[in-house]
Amino acid sequence: MGKMVSEDEEAAVRARMPHYDSADPYKLPALMPSSADRSIRSFDPDDFPAPGHRSDEWRYAPIDRLDDFFHPFTPSGLTEVSAAFEDGTPVAGPVRFGRADAGSCPAGSVGKPVDKASAVQWQASAGAGRIWWLDVTGSCDQPVIVRLAGHGDGLDAVHLVVTVADDARADIVIDHTGQASLAEGIEIRTGARSHVNLSSIQEWQKGSRHLGSQRIEVGRGAELQHNVISLSGSVVRLRMDPDFAGPDGFLNMLGIYFADPGSYMEHRTMVVHNHPSCRSRVIYKGALDGTGARSAWVGNALILPTAPKTDSYELNRNLVLSPGAVANSEPQLEIENGAIVGAGHASSVGRFDDEQLFYLESRGIGVDQARKLVVRGFFADLIGQIGVPGVEKQLMDTIDRRLARGESSDMARILEED
Repeated sequence: MGKMVSEDEEAAVRARMPHYDSADPYKLPALMPSSADRSIRSFDPDDFPAPGHRSDEWRYAPIDRLDDFFHPFTPSGLTEVSAAFEDGTPVAGPVRFGRADAGSCPAGSVGKPVDKASAVQWQASAGAGRIWWLDVTGSCDQPVIVRLAGHGDGLDAVHLVVTVADDARADIVIDHTGQASLAEGIEIRTGARSHVNLSSIQEWQKGSRHLGSQRIEVGRGAELQHNVISLSGSVVRLRMDPDFAGPDGFLNMLGIYFADPGSYMEHRTMVVHNHPSCRSRVIYKGALDGTGARSAWVGNALILPTAPKTDSYELNRNLVLSPGAVANSEPQLEIENGAIVGAGHASSVGRFDDEQLFYLESRGIGVDQARKLVVRGFFADLIGQIGVPGVEKQLMDTIDRRLARGESSDMARILEED
């Protein structure tokens, strides 16, 4: 029988161990706290500091246009929530959808709110009974479409819980349209060995605001393709926080965004590798057209000591179509495990490739059509990976309409003058 260690002896051993010193953080870099250690997770809005431009979480966002999202409110109920199969028939069979309360569905079980806005949203949604649950217990023959249709500017809150059973297969589309000021929380849990393709589409009317938080758990041996497509709205800010429920999971995150004059779009992907042998890929691409168009992408991959054999990569590309547009791109990578397969990141912000445009124009293609072809080519590889034909067509049609609308933009005029 081994010798018992007394509390005094254990304390003495701990005292001899090296400790992190906040006054000299680079003395022992391996002991520096990770973003997971520093992050607040709480259902109580009072546990979070007030958002401001000096805070890491909110430094890019237009705080003055979002202030009402940071204070307790009663939801307006102006956002209509419904679900059906792609052909318009009601969900049935392995798919169940409906309104629920926090006690009758797993709401609040996939992590906790990550910032003040998401904690306020949780309290507003739960307090007003604005929680919906989509439960998939088997494989679906056609995509499930969850529609959130906004019918006014009154501040609203919606919480959606998506659960997919072990071994199930499903394509799920969450479609946001209309006029809204929406605080949204989405929880996604995929079962072991499941295959899920989930798309979140933001195609709001002008002036809409959307602050969303998605907390995601990928099941053991499961595959989740998570697509985010933000095409319009005055302010769209979405944060995604995925982790894994077991080893051998694969998370593929694709993002496409298109910022208009005066609009702001921000996407944050905070992937936590917490189990062995999991893979993640994050690829986001954005275009900005018009004076005052702004975007921000912040991506973080955190590989914990509990996650050997991790394979992770993240990429962000931005195409600035006109003067006066600003794109911020910030990839981050935290590795706390030396036994990984690979980890990397890359980002870029650039304008049109003059050589591409010159080549097209030299072949008799007009400047407007050349511009459209370059942008379509920029997005085409990601669109082709979405895997839901209806979503791919909707996205390409929308991009074409946006480019046609902007054919008399500053960029086109400048190119013609050149």
